[in-house]
Amino acid sequence: MQEELIRFTADEADAGQTVRDVLQKRYGVSRRLLIRAKFNGTITRNGKLVFVNEKLQAGDELAVMVDIEEEETVAPEEMPLCIRYEDDDLMVIAKPAGLVVHPTGNHPAGTLANGVIAYWKKRGEARRFRAVNRLDKDTSGLMIVAKNQWAHEQFSRMQQERTLHRFYQAIAEGTIAAEEGTIDAPIGLAENSFITRKIRPDGQTAVTHYRVLARGVGMTLLELKLETGRTHQIRVHMQSIGHSLAGDDLYGGGREHIGRQALHAARLSFVHPRSKETMTFAEPLPDDMQALLQKFFPALPESQNETM
Repeated sequence: MQEELIRFTADEADAGQTVRDVLQKRYGVSRRLLIRAKFNGTITRNGKLVFVNEKLQAGDELAVMVDIEEEETVAPEEMPLCIRYEDDDLMVIAKPAGLVVHPTGNHPAGTLANGVIAYWKKRGEARRFRAVNRLDKDTSGLMIVAKNQWAHEQFSRMQQERTLHRFYQAIAEGTIAAEEGTIDAPIGLAENSFITRKIRPDGQTAVTHYRVLARGVGMTLLELKLETGRTHQIRVHMQSIGHSLAGDDLYGGGREHIGRQALHAARLSFVHPRSKETMTFAEPLPDDMQALLQKFFPALPESQNETM
């Protein structure tokens, strides 16, 4: 079975350029993917096979298909999805707290991946589930799912170049004195654990920027921006400065007032890999975090109880 890698109509800027140059220089198709398409796929112009050294004319429709290396093994399961945006290359989904992103040994079914595969199957689309950014089970908010291998590769490049901007909102225990700061501390697995992380010198580089949005009664509302995407990064970093997230009992937070870590992926910003348009998405805080704000931030204006 094949999947579509990329499809586009050549314009005047492409006229006179070779198929190879347009794919690699304009659309960022890697050499690895281009070789796969040549030997384990098809490249067509106006429905007919084309060599990569042939030149394009304005109006030519180019389609690149590749053999699927591995069949999708995630079973389709219909579920409600909060899709905030979708086109041929990507989806932006608002994930609720409590939903696992991808099947694991402990959660073999009922995940976001199962729901997305069912959604695509209902629409007659055969695709693999490719999450660009993953969220912990109990973290809510915005996620990007790449709909083809080319888009996934482009987003991976953005992550490496740190041009995919991810902003979170969190409610931390205690009053943070500084208005803003940066936590630059490497993260690795804790001893005798496959889940818990900790700050350790031999860990992976991890950088989190934060700024205070509001101070309440024994709680601080924060916006956090990730430079790196380590597992549990925000949770570990906040614990390391003595301000565990409310509800995060794995990293020292109490669950008296909220039943999960008070962490929400509130905003995403990136340049669309195909259109080159700057895209920004924002998702309001869910009800449980709103309730926490109302309880511990009585002076916070109602208009601030939303994504900033």
